[in-house]
Amino acid sequence: MASFRVRQYRDDDYDAVRSLFARGILEHAPAGYRLVLRSAGARLGLLVLFAAARAAAGCWLLGLAAVAVALGATWLHVRSFSTSYVRQALSTDLRDIAASYLRSPDSCFWVAEAGGSVVGTVAAAPPQDPAERGAALELKRMSVSKDYRGQGIAKSLCEEVLRFARARGYGAVVLTTSAAQVAAQRLYERQGFRKVGTHSPSLLARLLCFQLIHYRYDLHGRDAASPR
Repeated sequence: MASFRVRQYRDDDYDAVRSLFARGILEHAPAGYRLVLRSAGARLGLLVLFAAARAAAGCWLLGLAAVAVALGATWLHVRSFSTSYVRQALSTDLRDIAASYLRSPDSCFWVAEAGGSVVGTVAAAPPQDPAERGAALELKRMSVSKDYRGQGIAKSLCEEVLRFARARGYGAVVLTTSAAQVAAQRLYERQGFRKVGTHSPSLLARLLCFQLIHYRYDLHGRDAASPR
């Protein structure tokens, strides 16, 4: 197991942080695609498409071709969710990380460093949901390099956010992850986060059975030394 340390972001981390974040998000596109295809709605839709194309053309090969086209289009749409999310992040808060996270007492950005390289990231900031502002902080931009996963880095980054929020008197930490990020869900649940809701970010996402999952960690009454 590699040794690592968690520290606050520095300007010379900029390129490494942006690259790590983009790779981490895009790596989940195949898992999202498989998740969509495992849904009952997708399977039924493909079956109906095959039957309709075969009936219309009188040829089962054309039915298979129609299914293949649908599978390709579905992959492109699922991939577009990831690429659009990356583009949005890189052009908003990750465009100027210091300005986004280090100029307010209620936000911060950390990296995990191992062997002189940035191998993990996480941030804390006031949540986008107006109902949560002033009561909770949001855990954002969690990412760990593929070669360093399973070594406790994500857990340490998560704990850093919880300590930061607790020290500033907040009552909770909230976050959002995708249904495709199963390992992340397990991590958050082991840390004591509870699932509080789901939603699809668009009509297309709803049709593809693609969901975002909302988690919450209530800090009041927790052990201040270490989260569960």
